[in-house]
Amino acid sequence: MPLALFDLDNTLIDRLAAFERWAARFAAERGLGPAGAAWLVETDADGSVPMDVFFGLVRERFGLAEPPAELWRAYRARLPGLVTCRPQVLDGLGRLRAAGWTVGVVTNGMPDNQTGKIRRTGLAGRVDGWAISGAEGVRKPDARLFAIGAARCGTSLAAGGWMVGDDPVKDVEGGRAAGLRTIWLDRGRPGPAPAADHVVRDVLDAVELLIGMDLSG
Repeated sequence: MPLALFDLDNTLIDRLAAFERWAARFAAERGLGPAGAAWLVETDADGSVPMDVFFGLVRERFGLAEPPAELWRAYRARLPGLVTCRPQVLDGLGRLRAAGWTVGVVTNGMPDNQTGKIRRTGLAGRVDGWAISGAEGVRKPDARLFAIGAARCGTSLAAGGWMVGDDPVKDVEGGRAAGLRTIWLDRGRPGPAPAADHVVRDVLDAVELLIGMDLSG
């Protein structure tokens, strides 16, 4: 069975929208106002800032009493409940598996946060397995996490496969280093386009590409 691995945040789920909802609630509870919520979103930089660093900045900016680690734990407890996965994406993954594909998730992040997202969105029932960097001790773009992801799905990278994700380095370069072909989800962020095998604007387009492939050879 061919293998398709997917990134989680801003590929299968809209992490940015969930973060904006978290920021609005956090700012309202702390009396930070709309400007405070906007600062949180800007400082997060679409998830590019490590969260331990981010919450250190948050504590300093707003003079909060809690240490950064406590703020981060509270964030991880709340965020999975704010994340959604479009029904069309869940259906597409189901159709991909029905078409003969092994489907998995390979994501960086903390295991409580990422596992919570996978389970609460319904993705757990639509994939064969997942690998989370915080649980495995290795992060994308390291090829070892892709190999672990394949193993969690009951297969291996020996026959190759595909990686779908939005990050040019973690997903595309990392996937290629692991011997996978790649589909880059272009979200319109600045920077050069990576050397992916295909470029799409929506993960549903990637799913349709994979379903339409001739697997007879």
